[in-house]
Amino acid sequence: MSRSRIVVTGGTGFVGRALLARAAARWPGCRLVVPTRRRSAAQALQVLPTVDLVQADVHDPAAMASVLGGAQALVHLVAVLHGNAARFERVHVQLPRALAQACRSAGVRRVIHVSALAVADDAPSLYLRSKAAGEAVWRDSGLEVTMLRPSVIFGTDDRFTNVFAALLRRLPVLPLAGAAAQFQPVWVGDVAEAILRSLERPGTPDVIDCAGPQVLSLADIIAALGRMTGHERPVWPLPEAIGHLQATLMALLPGEAPLSHDNLHSMRVPSVASGRVPGLDALGIRPAPLALLASHFAPATR
Repeated sequence: MSRSRIVVTGGTGFVGRALLARAAARWPGCRLVVPTRRRSAAQALQVLPTVDLVQADVHDPAAMASVLGGAQALVHLVAVLHGNAARFERVHVQLPRALAQACRSAGVRRVIHVSALAVADDAPSLYLRSKAAGEAVWRDSGLEVTMLRPSVIFGTDDRFTNVFAALLRRLPVLPLAGAAAQFQPVWVGDVAEAILRSLERPGTPDVIDCAGPQVLSLADIIAALGRMTGHERPVWPLPEAIGHLQATLMALLPGEAPLSHDNLHSMRVPSVASGRVPGLDALGIRPAPLALLASHFAPATR
């Protein structure tokens, strides 16, 4: 596939920043177009010479058809982890529907959509069910879509390991809801690489599980972060009922809560590779372990 113009929705986010930095270095002749409502939120991208920030509402099919004009592909990264049913429906289902319409209007056939592991119509959480419904939209779109399903994504500036590392530094013990929940943490660089290779290689599978080399419980992840930061702490596993009380209290704090009731529901099912669809090895990627973060957290031990 020729690559002179690729549109990236959600490009200002965690995965988007990693993807665009890698794409700009790898494809110097490709314009990487990032629609955003607020250019001020994308300052980190403005230093990349081939990234074009465009003021546009991604929910508007007409506006996005204009943005997509002349593009060879769309990479769709927009997602939310918290919200009510209406918010999940708008972002995970209605937005893909609008973008699929915009792609058809603009003549864009190739789409890379980042979904999530464990999505299913009968999943226990609104998040996972809405992500499954979004996949169905893309599957029925008539476009050439590859769906990447990552487990929890880690990196030096993620909002997952850094939150827990901060808690370990401050608390003598860590009360933890969902301590036994299973994940297969995947490095953001490997997810970014999977997107690039999906665009570069013809015949990419329709669905790819993006999972790291280790299946870890949430308590295992906390223990690993404790060793990396030099702040190992006892973990007090909380029963789900107490976890929901914790989520209720966190919702009273300013800003977006780090844990919601729906997150707890999601953790009832393992976020691990299914074994039923290809994994990162199908793209020639050997995923990095969580230990990759050791150098990032090492200064805390000094």
